[in-house]
Amino acid sequence: MIAARPGAGFAFSHPAHFIALGFGAGLVPVAPGTAGTLLALPLWWTFGGAGDPVRLLAVLAFLFGLGVWACGVSGRDLGVADHGAMVWDEVVAFLLVLALVPDDAWWQAAAFCLFRAFDIVKPAPIRQLEARFKGGFGVMIDDILAAGYTLLVLAVAKRIFF
Repeated sequence: MIAARPGAGFAFSHPAHFIALGFGAGLVPVAPGTAGTLLALPLWWTFGGAGDPVRLLAVLAFLFGLGVWACGVSGRDLGVADHGAMVWDEVVAFLLVLALVPDDAWWQAAAFCLFRAFDIVKPAPIRQLEARFKGGFGVMIDDILAAGYTLLVLAVAKRIFF
């Protein structure tokens, strides 16, 4: 079992740890989930904005599966199934959000704020599903649901106000 907050030695000791800890973003001492969500922005701006939507969906599905594996291994090695330092779930879920919101800084900022709120508060049924599913899948699925809530609120806002 690892100490409460893993360090760089843990992050670099196994490829799964490096991925689950968001290439080190999860090592920040305050708000690692926010750091993981922020990591998705430059990744999106660099790789995600252009290309075939089917290929993008395939890449996101691959990243989700990679996260199931990486978070499962890392959670077991940390001794905490959904350790706060594991932020790959935030990265992948927010990439999904960015793939579906308008390519505009204001929409991305609103999406960021909403996603963080839903990820932190975990309204029903997110908390229930998180408790039901164990391992890497359980770590990843709650953030995908938070992404879904984010997209729903933004779709309603766009319909009503724009």
